[in-house]
Amino acid sequence: MREPNVIGDWQEYDGDLAGLRVRVHGVECAEPPRGRDDAAEGLSYFRFRVTVENRGTDHVGLHLEDGQLDIRTGPDGESAFLDWRNSRFIEGFDLYPLRRATSVLYAAAPEVHLTQFDIQVQLRVDEEWTERYLWSGGIGVDEDLLDPAGGTAREGLAGQISAFLHEEAERGAS
Repeated sequence: MREPNVIGDWQEYDGDLAGLRVRVHGVECAEPPRGRDDAAEGLSYFRFRVTVENRGTDHVGLHLEDGQLDIRTGPDGESAFLDWRNSRFIEGFDLYPLRRATSVLYAAAPEVHLTQFDIQVQLRVDEEWTERYLWSGGIGVDEDLLDPAGGTAREGLAGQISAFLHEEAERGAS
């Protein structure tokens, strides 16, 4: 079983995409810049970033659009509302070596569900779909605690997520 990334972690690709890496970070409560969507009535907005970095030797054509993201919130994994009108996607961008591209995304969910969510991302690189990766976290988790220099806090949060997922997998296998 693959374990999810913690919000703020980099996920590196291998094989043909060696040198390319992606992360979900910068999660915070925030109102969208062009106003709330009517479909998000009664929900709390949050903003997050998806950054792709090219450490390879060749440029790649990059796409990250609304259909390539899935956001699940709360203990039951209910779908969050992704506000595509306010979000800034990466559409057909040539990402050259030693460069980054960041997408700023707005989503909404019930406020009580914002302490626990999963964000799944599947990039399209040079017209080919990449592997899907998952990040777990929640509003109120201090990203400074997730800094590798922090050491024990990173291991503590990642360890808690990993232990929970292993327990759930064992329950399901019984």
